[in-house]
Amino acid sequence: MKVMKVTLLSAVAVGFLFGGSAPKAYPAGEVGRMVKLGEDIMAHTNTHPLTKDMVGNHLACKSCHLNGSDGKAGTADGIGTFIGTATSFPAYSKREKTVQTLQDRINNCFMRSMNGKRPIIDTEASVAMAAYVTWLSDGMPMHMDTKRPCSPKNSSRWAKNAKKFAGIQKKATHANYVNGKKLFEAKCASCHGKNGAGMGTFPPLWGKDAKGGWLAYNTGAGMSKLNKGAAWVQSNMPLGQGGTLKDQEAADIMLYVDAQPRADFDLKKGLFPAAKMGYYNSKVLKEHHSVRSNFKAFGLDVSKIRGDKVIK
Repeated sequence: MKVMKVTLLSAVAVGFLFGGSAPKAYPAGEVGRMVKLGEDIMAHTNTHPLTKDMVGNHLACKSCHLNGSDGKAGTADGIGTFIGTATSFPAYSKREKTVQTLQDRINNCFMRSMNGKRPIIDTEASVAMAAYVTWLSDGMPMHMDTKRPCSPKNSSRWAKNAKKFAGIQKKATHANYVNGKKLFEAKCASCHGKNGAGMGTFPPLWGKDAKGGWLAYNTGAGMSKLNKGAAWVQSNMPLGQGGTLKDQEAADIMLYVDAQPRADFDLKKGLFPAAKMGYYNSKVLKEHHSVRSNFKAFGLDVSKIRGDKVIK
């Protein structure tokens, strides 16, 4: 019994166990149909008929909201889990400076992580995705979040780790970039490719496809922020070994990854015309980011960090 306890605790410590799982059964009737539809969209966002035209890269929601042991998007127990998320909404968003609904939160991700267009609230795709995420919180107590729009499983650890990595990244140098490249090639390239273009079912992290389209998230996504990206990576990667990267290793890997070319973010380009979109629930109507500006936010010059003279 003692041996089993030590083995289990060790597995949890290094993230070999994907904790959390979906409810045992789908809801009945039309609600169940919408939950299943939302699950399908989360798994195939960039190819699903209802959402593919609003996605501008080769990612799906499950690229960041990882599958748990049940094979469902967002049930893995790392930063990015959907388990419990719906219990936090409506929740305040510092980014939008408004109280956001769950649909707001999901749809806004299309502009950033999906490098595309924000789906229209209350369309079938929007309702279905929210229905799926809500189902994953079925039976859990409500507790609206006044600080940030995320799962109660993530709220405190997200804020704590983002703050920790912000302090680390502000001290970054070209040497950290070089180390990040070495670590990426040793620990990440076997799944994501040495050039970051992804391999098989493993998602791309930067660059363009053969037609010149962007492969991964743009500079408005949380993963493009040096501190938030590092927090997510330390919690979830390498796959099945979340929690094994040291702080400086996670920071250096994301310093390298986020210094690579990716699409600029322009909020207005991610919104449909007002006549089609309806009300946009945000007090922030102008927002621009680039690789350069994301590094500047931490007092860094990306050209010096990369050791080149080209500003991108």
